[in-house]
Amino acid sequence: MNTASDTNAPVLLHWWKGTPNFGDAINPLIVGHVSGRAVQHAGPRASDLFAIGSMLQVVKRKFTEPREDKGPIHIWGTGLLHPVPGRQWIENIAVSVVRGPVTAALLGLDMDRFGDPGLLIDAVVPKAAASGRIGLVPHHRSLDFDDLATLVASDPVYELIDPRDDPVEVCARISACDHVFASSLHGLIVADAYGVPNTWVHPASEGALKYLDYAASVGRRDMRTPIHWRCVPEQPKGTPIDYHEGIDTCRATLRTYFPAALRGAA
Repeated sequence: MNTASDTNAPVLLHWWKGTPNFGDAINPLIVGHVSGRAVQHAGPRASDLFAIGSMLQVVKRKFTEPREDKGPIHIWGTGLLHPVPGRQWIENIAVSVVRGPVTAALLGLDMDRFGDPGLLIDAVVPKAAASGRIGLVPHHRSLDFDDLATLVASDPVYELIDPRDDPVEVCARISACDHVFASSLHGLIVADAYGVPNTWVHPASEGALKYLDYAASVGRRDMRTPIHWRCVPEQPKGTPIDYHEGIDTCRATLRTYFPAALRGAA
């Protein structure tokens, strides 16, 4: 049986697979890179690790009781989608890093180790040659919005990047853009990883918590209110990112505090 400390076995990682979405699908790429081990998808209770995703409400449901056979599940860069009641379940998990300070505050965690592992994607997928395009990365639930279709048709400079496509291709296309507008959280995070200026677009049915949690983790002061797709043409584009220090701090935290028990043999 695989155990977390068996460095010859794959890391058993849980990530959302219900809908194709590059932000979830880059999970095994990044965990494999940092751990130096193979990665295998597993159910929540069978996993060694939760990483990218707003999944802590799932962790709460699945870990109301301690896990006797494998020990506590490791949490590395995971966040909340919405507040959850109660905190006793936190005793059943091992928290290394959470996505941001909003998640930490809602869970009553006295910690300053923040970062979304998506910020490490540039170490896995090389930056592509500049395309000169303006990337549009909708949340997968927003692909059929009329305002988005109108925008794409209005000017060939706009490149629609479907978050359901191959995750490596999606990341490469984002990296090549001059600017990215995204209602996908990981459209913004991946753009940040490559140093591509980006703007938050209204996420429709998605709550704001995960976006604000991420923004606070890297010190983004420009992500207070999202814009709408119809407002993209009038928005400034290409303004350099001014929170590189926050990104670098999160990256260093993620690498330093990856669970030691899940690292491969040196």
